[in-house]
This record gives sequence, C-alpha cells and structure tokens, in this order.
Amino acid sequence: MTEQKINQNTKSKETVLKMEHVTKRFGGLVAVSDFNLDLKDGELLGLIGPNGAGKTTIFNLITHVFPASEGKIEFLGRDITNLKTDKIIRLGIARTFQNIRLFGNMTVKENIMTAFHAHLKSDLFSAVAFLPNYQKEEEYIQTMTQELMMELGIEHLADYRSTSLPYGLQRKLEIARALATNPRLLLLDEPAAGMNPDETLELNQLILKIRERFKLTIIVIEHDMKVIMNICERIVVLDHGVTIAEGTPEEIQKNPLVIKAYLGAGDEDA
Repeated sequence: MTEQKINQNTKSKETVLKMEHVTKRFGGLVAVSDFNLDLKDGELLGLIGPNGAGKTTIFNLITHVFPASEGKIEFLGRDITNLKTDKIIRLGIARTFQNIRLFGNMTVKENIMTAFHAHLKSDLFSAVAFLPNYQKEEEYIQTMTQELMMELGIEHLADYRSTSLPYGLQRKLEIARALATNPRLLLLDEPAAGMNPDETLELNQLILKIRERFKLTIIVIEHDMKVIMNICERIVVLDHGVTIAEGTPEEIQKNPLVIKAYLGAGDEDA
C-alpha cells in the first residue's frame, strides 16, 4: 500500500484524534517533543521506537495520566488536553497497559462487568435500594458481558479468577475490559508482550476482528515487528521523543533513519 493510497482512503474520513505540537517535559528531560498526529476514523496505526522513545508517554498524554507541557489534543473535534482521565474514558477512549491491570480477586466475568459499570447512570441510592432502574442496568450489563465474552471466545472462562489464566488469555481479558467501556478509540500498549508465536498470531486476528466488529480506531505500541508490519496501515516512529519517520510498513522498513535507530537494533533490543 502506498502513501498515496492511504491518503485517498483517509482524506474524506473524520479525524478521531488530533495532536498538535504536543510536548512533555519531566524536569529537564524532554520525553516527547513537538509531536503531531492526525488519526482518521477506522485507522490502525502503529507507534514504534526504541525503549525510552516516548511511546507510552504519548498514551499517557492522550488519557491525561500526565498533563502535556505544551500543545493541544483533540478527540472528535473536542479539546481534551486538560480533561481528567475518567472524563476522557467516558468520551470514548480506552487503553490497555504494558503491565496487565486486572482485578486479581475477581472472575473473568466480574472483571468485565466492572468495566461496564463505568457507564452506569443509576446513582448510589438506586444501587443500594436495588430500584427498578438499577435492576434494568444490571440485567443489561449481564447480557452485554456475556455477548462480549462470546465475541472474544472467553465465555467458557467466565467463572475463572483472572490471575489463574495463562498470560495470553489475561491479555485478551484486558482487551475485553477496554471494549466494555464502549470506546471509539482503543490504545493498545504492547499487547503481544509475553506471548508465544501462536498467541501472537491469534492476537493479530483479534485486533483486526474487533476493529471491524466494534468500528474502532486503534493505535498499537508494540516491539514485535511482525505484529506491527502485519496489521498496521500506517506507522509512526519515535526516537528520544522525536518523530523520525512516518509511512506505510513498506516505507518504514526501508527508511535508513528507522533502520539505524530501531529496526537495526535487532529483536533483543527492540
């Protein structure tokens, strides 16, 4: 796929995420410098670079784990630069983490239901009194949780504790929890970390499936280049917080700056 073809496919589509001149400083350290991104509806973008390049910091800025030092972030045309994380999630941005974050004392089903509860409209009194409006929402969440587990092929694990699952299934559960928040934009931070080749192949298929099924726009941070090159239409490459390249997988593979800064480092250092 050429850059021209990407431009033709995305030119008329709505901008989901726009980042303009975004910079993040931690004291004297510049973690991200003058970062710009225009992400169109339905895109599957790869964000790559060496360790410490600023990739996860980008996710943290989008979700306001850290405030941006400079610049502007827009989601669906709305300025979210200074919004709190919970508000950003409610607007439709969900993410997973490098280190899996599940409720270890809960079952698979309970983990997903907890994520659905983020969109409950009933107040605390309705929940305590178990009023009809709360009962209807609980029934809805039960149904949606079952459907989501079936979509991801984990319904048979509903009553297993999350920490008892193999690593690959824990990753899948974390993605299910993110989907339960009803996102428009999904941020996946190293989803293939710790997976074997078979699990990674299944993950590739899952990401493509959920993008189509849930009409998602997705950004993937990943060190496994097979994942990035196989599923992403466009790739942005960071090095020391600076964007050094952007293009199709074919263009990135041939880019001498990328080869020097990242791909040439070898899988062990990636």
